[in-house]
Amino acid sequence: MKKGILLCGHGSRTKTGTDSFKELVALLQARYTDYEVDYGFLEFNHPVYEASVERMYQKGIREIYALPVILFAGSHAKNDIPYEMNTIQSYYKDLTIKMGKHLGVNSFLLELAQKRVLEEESKHAPIDRKDVCLMVVGRGTTDTDANSDVHKLACMLGEGMGFGFTTVAYSGTAYPNVTKSLELTSKMEFKRTIAIPFFFFTGILLERIYKQIRDFSETSLHEYIYTQAFGSDELILKAFDERLDEAINGTANMNCQLCKYRKQIVGLESEIGKEQIGHHLGVKGLLFEEDEKVGQKNSVFTKIKKGLGI
Repeated sequence: MKKGILLCGHGSRTKTGTDSFKELVALLQARYTDYEVDYGFLEFNHPVYEASVERMYQKGIREIYALPVILFAGSHAKNDIPYEMNTIQSYYKDLTIKMGKHLGVNSFLLELAQKRVLEEESKHAPIDRKDVCLMVVGRGTTDTDANSDVHKLACMLGEGMGFGFTTVAYSGTAYPNVTKSLELTSKMEFKRTIAIPFFFFTGILLERIYKQIRDFSETSLHEYIYTQAFGSDELILKAFDERLDEAINGTANMNCQLCKYRKQIVGLESEIGKEQIGHHLGVKGLLFEEDEKVGQKNSVFTKIKKGLGI
């Protein structure tokens, strides 16, 4: 019997973000022809996960591998998506959902990060990397285990490529944010700072990061540049190959040794044993495709945003 793959996206408030996600879906559908490949979103967009699973179920699929399109193991990967999958599976007596691991720290992601840095460097005058600061920008989360993965990849990338200094910044939640990190590193007076956002696709957060870097550059005597997002590069597809293989063979293990829900972690003591429940229910499936016109003042999404105070 044919099995299914559910690509678990987060959801975006911009059409460019959802379009980029769908490009990745199309590539993986062409790659995994022996499977029924579908997709869903955690928040904002349709289809929600339930709809995608039901769509596959109606096609006769009875075993699904759920692959999170998530870079690091924050609350989405550890809490929200597992909660959704457990809830959905409870609706069916003859359906099995096996969840894969987030992409996380892996050789393909590291190689792709190097590729993006080299692409951006080629557009500018050569500078000895000892005179360049590398800034890795992560999404940021309240889960210090997830943030530590950003630091690990930053360390491997910065040391591996021979940069004079490597630092980490976050687009939100965690410290330091992009502007603060730029202020701190500017005191070291590197000739150039190159920022690499660890993001799959473009969207509101990524555009905000780029603007913060451009604005800071205007007031500095030094050079500030940034790379493009990871996108749907072949190296990303290879990372999904690895995660799918792990899910099939039952080796898709999270980092439970440092999970704040299982162990007492410094600064997160109140999280241990916390009930698993999704926290995106208020904006789940909020944005339909026909409402994805950014800036349309009277769109359904705009009205609901105002009502929720988003």
